[in-house]
Amino acid sequence: MSDNQDIIDALKQFRNERDWEQFHNPKDLAIALSIEANELLELFLWKNAEEANREKVKEELADVLAFAFLLADKYQCGVKEIVLDKIKKNGEKYPVDKAKGTAKKYNEL
Repeated sequence: MSDNQDIIDALKQFRNERDWEQFHNPKDLAIALSIEANELLELFLWKNAEEANREKVKEELADVLAFAFLLADKYQCGVKEIVLDKIKKNGEKYPVDKAKGTAKKYNEL
């Protein structure tokens, strides 16, 4: 069993013990993911990155990842597979010879 599946199984067990699956439809998982991502962003508001509280960053990042894993599971997506596929697609959109050292979007390269 992969580490990702261990995480997903633990999240689902936690959720199921509390009868929260009823709230975990794809729409609400996506909304929760966005809210948690914004809570992560808030830790950096009006600060230099180094000033963000590392422990709070870890907590909010864990929340973001948890909802992302649950949403991926809802759509039966393997996390490793979809991330590696996206890296491949991004490699095609951002070839090293054009994208190295620049933050330009692929259509501006």
